Amino acid sequence: MAAKDLFHEAVKEGLQKEQWQIIADPLLVKIDTVRFEIDLGADRLLVADKGPEKIAIEIKSFIGNSIITDFHAAIGQFINYRTALKLLNSERRLYLAVPIDAFNPFFKERLPQEVIRSYDVNLIVYDPHHLEILQWIN
Repeated sequence: MAAKDLFHEAVKEGLQKEQWQIIADPLLVKIDTVRFEIDLGADRLLVADKGPEKIAIEIKSFIGNSIITDFHAAIGQFINYRTALKLLNSERRLYLAVPIDAFNPFFKERLPQEVIRSYDVNLIVYDPHHLEILQWIN
């Protein structure tokens, strides 16, 4: 089992405050001999006739020595995980959870914005200190 991110519990609690039900911690994904552990799988009932909304969340802390190195690793991981979910015909929408301290200002700069746009990265911005989700970006 992979080590949990420093802010794993903060994101989990933030999702639960928004009425998400955590169904997997971690969400195990296997494609042939390749095995992944996406940090969380969560469901939330939208309306009775539409069924549940299903998401997978990869949580990152961005506390390494280089934010650009952390960003490279997070985007690569996100692309691999999204591809695996697609191969499995999963209904889950993948999100990359990033702390507000990394989002402001780094994720608002041109390069990260273009990467997010080009690779269609869904983001959850969270506050690790108040254990809440601040923003959903699709």
